[in-house]
Amino acid sequence: MDNVSPKKHLGQHFLADANIARNIVEALRLPGGVTEVLEIGPGMGVLTGHLLQHPEYRTTVIEIDRESVAYLERNYPSSLAGRIISADFLKQDLSKLFPGQALSIIGNFPYNISTQIYFQVLAHRHQVREVVGMLQKEVAERIAEPPGSKAYGILSVLVQAFYDVDMLFAVPPHVFVPPPKVQSAVIRLIRNATEKLDCDEKLFFQVVKQAFQTRRKTLRNALKPFGMPAEATTEPIFNERAEQLSVAQFVQLTNHVEKHRAVST
Repeated sequence: MDNVSPKKHLGQHFLADANIARNIVEALRLPGGVTEVLEIGPGMGVLTGHLLQHPEYRTTVIEIDRESVAYLERNYPSSLAGRIISADFLKQDLSKLFPGQALSIIGNFPYNISTQIYFQVLAHRHQVREVVGMLQKEVAERIAEPPGSKAYGILSVLVQAFYDVDMLFAVPPHVFVPPPKVQSAVIRLIRNATEKLDCDEKLFFQVVKQAFQTRRKTLRNALKPFGMPAEATTEPIFNERAEQLSVAQFVQLTNHVEKHRAVST
């Protein structure tokens, strides 16, 4: 392969430890017979090389940086032929890239867009069966955190509504080039059995976001923009704060808001 030093771009720190790269790839479970694997931000191919050691995977990579794309094309001309996408993952419609196919996603996600990557996953939740990602540890903990914690927030609820989340292992800064100033961690999402929530899903997203926008307030006050009459907010749940509610309780709350709200938001 080309003797090219990893570089930092777009908020990304390149992994320089082969054992950790192997462990990340081995964390894939390919649920439901998934064989399509999409790597986000492969950079200089540290994870890619390990993925390609699994002939049972149909590995595709998506990379926005042209220099990295050129590197991958030179070093994997046959094994990734026709499967290098030079584009921004956040702007892609996965149903068009992988029509009718279930998908596993993997990557060392750029820190500055890792949250957006998970929102993109949620938008394609009926297709994405699994995600194994390395990201800033603080964000990883936020996604995996259970109710009752200050780290539990919008992303926690929305992801956990549709995925089972496992914190796998921490990754120290010194194994990256350049070393980040924060700790990193690898988490795995596996699509759960919830194909559809037992409520209006669009309203569910709105309720969750509104509840956490003023998370220090009780739900009675946080949800005032929905225009529910005072008598509709007397139940004990409205004395709670957003961080105290489970996904199931947010589903119940959404149904209550739909029943009593004054106007659509």
